[in-house]
Amino acid sequence: MISIVIPVLNEGSTIRHVIKNIQKTQLPIEIIVVDDNSTDNTVSEAMRENVRVITSSQRGKGVSMREGMMAAKHDIIVYLDGDILTYPSNIVDLLANPIVQNQADFVKSYFERQAGRVTQLVAKPLLGILFPALSNFQQPLSGMIAARKSFLQGVHFENDYGVDIGLLIDMHLKGARIAEVNIGRVENAMQSWENLGKMSREVSRAILQKAENFPTQNLETLSNIHIIREQMEQSILESIDKLQKMVIFNLDEVILTQNYVYLAAMAFEKEESLMQILQHYTDPIDILTRSAALFEDRNLAELLEVADCIPLAPGAAEVITQLKARGYVVGIVTDGFECVANHIKNKLGIDFVFANRLHLYHSVATGEITIPSYFLKENVANKPASYDKSHLMYYIQEKYHTSQQNIIYVGNGESDKAMLSMAGIGVAYNPVSDDIAKVADRIIHGASLAPLLKIVPDTKAVPQQWLTPTRAKKIGWGSLALLAAGAVVYYNVKQSRKKKKAAMDC
Repeated sequence: MISIVIPVLNEGSTIRHVIKNIQKTQLPIEIIVVDDNSTDNTVSEAMRENVRVITSSQRGKGVSMREGMMAAKHDIIVYLDGDILTYPSNIVDLLANPIVQNQADFVKSYFERQAGRVTQLVAKPLLGILFPALSNFQQPLSGMIAARKSFLQGVHFENDYGVDIGLLIDMHLKGARIAEVNIGRVENAMQSWENLGKMSREVSRAILQKAENFPTQNLETLSNIHIIREQMEQSILESIDKLQKMVIFNLDEVILTQNYVYLAAMAFEKEESLMQILQHYTDPIDILTRSAALFEDRNLAELLEVADCIPLAPGAAEVITQLKARGYVVGIVTDGFECVANHIKNKLGIDFVFANRLHLYHSVATGEITIPSYFLKENVANKPASYDKSHLMYYIQEKYHTSQQNIIYVGNGESDKAMLSMAGIGVAYNPVSDDIAKVADRIIHGASLAPLLKIVPDTKAVPQQWLTPTRAKKIGWGSLALLAAGAVVYYNVKQSRKKKKAAMDC
């Protein structure tokens, strides 16, 4: 079989067409869409075609390509762009067949189009001097390629415009058999002059970095081959400033029906180690750091696969869609990992995430974690900051100018208690104890999240100050653990071996 990997960023208008075209092949395939944290409807559109969608751990095509490779189940991988509407119907066959027939290990495409300026004036001159064996490739910057996974696992993926030329050079240096195939006429958008300037710099840098043994003085001369004046790079920023109406869900056991860390520990056969952590440590930061260490050497694809095995709460997707239609900004918070939360965020069209950052190096977990400042409460007497998820409420108010009274919070456990108390409307979803129910304004019983729509005001029909305080609340600075009340919950999970089997076999 063949794995098709499609890195995408804001390609909601084209991705379904591309997927349908790919599916015309007679070859046995799987399709993996790797979303680069799109801000449009790319993810929802891709999911309509019943393909696997994963979320990249950080922005950049190279990271998306590498993480797509990690998620791929098969040894032949075909990479295609998600924004090209003119692929031939046999595009997969053209790229994969030389490898299927054992004639090549790496296949590069070329296609009919106007000459690319960066290709002609930067890439080819540098290749001709530094890597003359590659100078005859018609379009060395083409991103439509196929390769054996065994070769891809040993190369470096640049995370900018240099990724395609870098892969070509690395494959050459590894002795791969390289073929170039004509895929007909492909129409894609011309790059702006600003992007061409950035592209020329990054392509030339990638080529020069690969030429380790070339004389330094000559490299300095060659590095001046640029056709476009230098431009300031423009960052893509997500801004949630000036928010007025916000709903925040706890991710674990509200949006997801089970706790991610528990299920991941079981899937990776680390449940005994997790139990020991919960039994021997009480400080939340100790629990977080030691729990993160359990996932060392697990790659992003493995981590996200566990998340995809956990069912969503019934009605979650529909409720989030309706909340956004009513004018709410929707977020999720978790004591778990940002890469997993971002994946769920993109699948459901959620606006933002507050989570701890699991360190990934080349998309593989290092076992280390960074706790963001919005989860840390400063203590007096020069004591180190303590972990307190409810500190997030003050962070939101200060940074995004959104009053706590304009926040609806949905949670169910001990770690949610303070948040439920502080929010303008605290909604306890199947609360785990009477204490949680007592601090909430409203309670939802039953599996579905749909009753939330009857609780949340329709802000388009009421005055702006829709959440005036109705009662005095105490702000509970109770201690929070990543897995608060974890020993009890974990014991129940441990007894359910069926759940473990589902997590392992999904």
